[in-house]
Amino acid sequence: MKEGNLLIRQEVDHSLDEWRNDEKLALELQKITGELRFNRSIELVLFGEIIHNSKTSEVLNAHRMAERFSPQKYTVDNSLVIAQAINRTEKLAPSKIDIGILGIEWMSEKHDYNNADEFVHFKLKNFINVDPKNQEARDVVLYGFGRIGRLAARELVNQTGKGEQLRLKAIVVRPKLKDAYEEASKRAALLSHDSVHGSFPGYVDVKDNGQEILINGNKVQMIYANSPADIDYTEYGISNALLIDNTGVWRDREGLENHLRPGIAKVLLTAPGKGDVPNIVYKANEGDFNVDEHKVFSAASCTTNAIVPVIDVIMDTYGIEKGHIESIHSYTNDQNLIDNFHKKQRRGKGAATNMVITTTGAATAVTKVFPNLKGKLTGNAIRVPTPNVSLAIINLTLQGNTNSTELNAILKKASISPKYKEQILYSSSTEYVSSNAIGMNTTSVVDAPSTKVSEDGKNATLYLWYDNEYGYTCQVVRLAKHLMHVRRFIY
Repeated sequence: MKEGNLLIRQEVDHSLDEWRNDEKLALELQKITGELRFNRSIELVLFGEIIHNSKTSEVLNAHRMAERFSPQKYTVDNSLVIAQAINRTEKLAPSKIDIGILGIEWMSEKHDYNNADEFVHFKLKNFINVDPKNQEARDVVLYGFGRIGRLAARELVNQTGKGEQLRLKAIVVRPKLKDAYEEASKRAALLSHDSVHGSFPGYVDVKDNGQEILINGNKVQMIYANSPADIDYTEYGISNALLIDNTGVWRDREGLENHLRPGIAKVLLTAPGKGDVPNIVYKANEGDFNVDEHKVFSAASCTTNAIVPVIDVIMDTYGIEKGHIESIHSYTNDQNLIDNFHKKQRRGKGAATNMVITTTGAATAVTKVFPNLKGKLTGNAIRVPTPNVSLAIINLTLQGNTNSTELNAILKKASISPKYKEQILYSSSTEYVSSNAIGMNTTSVVDAPSTKVSEDGKNATLYLWYDNEYGYTCQVVRLAKHLMHVRRFIY
């Protein structure tokens, strides 16, 4: 073999050996992650990504997210060092810890500590030797089992861990078939595999009588009812529960309070609430409401959750005189598959063959979160032929001056801030398209290369991708934990 060819072969073998070694490290990382999750209710994530049930190649790929936070190369061995140190830390309260963020901090600060254990102990000192927060799991009922309901079931089951926080106890549906087993089986099949979000990574089985679904060991009662008034949840062993209404049938206080049946303590609507129903975007305005004084809440809309965190950052930094929000939104089940009658304007045209201009309440909903913007924002929406992921275009007239470089830097900093790291993802990729955002657990992705600022620095246009199904559902679950006082320590 020629010397040049031999050298190429050696380089190829070396690269493969490195990858195999990294896979071994990733396996060890996942082993520790699983043990902490199931034995101590400590959830390790990597730059916001869930890793306990990921493939090793997915774990290794997730390390590329470090480019968002640091120019230094960040590899799996750094994460493993931090995970091992966390595993050795005694009396650590149930918590959610981003080992990617900790790992980058360790790389830049390690000279200040004797070892990784000392570093971790210092960083997590507020989580150590404290009474665990709300160890008792709270029951959850899903009323409706459509797009959001099924994703909520997946997310709740995925986060069950040792059993703390929220535990899915029942799913309520309006019966469509006479045979309960056949109906439950059809609904379970939709849960097991989704055309957009893929297969559910776990076990789903239906009991013979169709009254119960087993999901990864979680026994979930199927309740068939035509009205909230038909149900006494205590008959199913459910008490002091949160009911998440995914139907959108009732949106005002009077309608939502119909859910406050025996066994139900609070109601959360996964759509904009009407009247005096508190519309909450978690991390933006949840502090404005005493959750123990209210019984019904709204998680606002997917678009509102996508834009509010970014608007909040810009408002705090520059101030906002006025603005317009345009939502390029995936079609929804409300539209017709082919041309047919629809009571709303334009929506009668086939969703898969038309772009449809329609209305959106996002601008009005923003003013419910930030009353000082009332009368300053307008909004519209265009439904487009894609099944998931939408794009919010925000055009703002600022009170201060900026440029695109400075504005992007502000948003990048916000994406790793304690306040909004779960809500904002920052992308510098010039190849980002809608399908990239499928499965994103943040409420939006800032498309930094598309940011535009006028020459006078007063007018800014931002492009935010958002998974209007899964990203929104993750935000709903975060709010649900807040309402039921089961949010853990978060780093």
